[in-house]
Amino acid sequence: MPDRQPLAGRIALVTGASGGIGGAVALRLAEAGADVALGYGTHRAEAEAVAGQVRDRGRRTVTLAADLADPAAAEQLVAGTRAQLGEVDVLVANAGVGRRLAWDDPELDLDTWDRTLAVNLRAPWLLARATLPGMVERGFGRVLFVSSIAALTGGVVGPHYAASKAGLHGLLHHLASRVAGSGVTVNAIAPALIAGTRILPVDPHDPDAMPLPIPVGRLGTTDEVADLSLALLTNGYLTDKVVALDGGLHPS
Repeated sequence: MPDRQPLAGRIALVTGASGGIGGAVALRLAEAGADVALGYGTHRAEAEAVAGQVRDRGRRTVTLAADLADPAAAEQLVAGTRAQLGEVDVLVANAGVGRRLAWDDPELDLDTWDRTLAVNLRAPWLLARATLPGMVERGFGRVLFVSSIAALTGGVVGPHYAASKAGLHGLLHHLASRVAGSGVTVNAIAPALIAGTRILPVDPHDPDAMPLPIPVGRLGTTDEVADLSLALLTNGYLTDKVVALDGGLHPS
């Protein structure tokens, strides 16, 4: 029988944990035995609701507010996790922003571009930099970047979003080979058109609004993202990979 709690005794930090994907991943981690720190931006009530569900699963948890556009926020999240739960063994860098804007839209200004890159790319790098040395020293670690199919196709949100997510792929490819020999894996998941997320660029109740034909004929679910995320996070032989979860949109 497979281990029902493969992450028992581990400490996880999930950013964007008040959202659909982040919350679902946090609950999967708790079910796998991990204590979970929940990073969130402005949606405190939603983060506290996830924390209650983590506690219902018998695990310790803490909610930590942070604006990941602030370069100091990553270290603050890691320090808060360390102080209240312990050293971070599992990092899920899920928080992201992405207002839908065309490449030639005048509202896609420098501030919007810079904030998108700061939250979606710089913050995951800073979080990895703050947690990887301890993982290497302890001989165990899991890092998962939540990317997007937009990194592979350009997507529909805009060039700022696609560029920020594509940057995660370069980052993981650089990091993964350098820590693999120490029992640390670094991977990314690239979802597309997942219902129950704030960044979904369409009305999920209007099939005519779908920007791309999805071969499986429906939106994905946050539970499906969480299931695949847990599989990546509990497999010590899988590293340096970007795994698309997109209903067949991008064959690879």
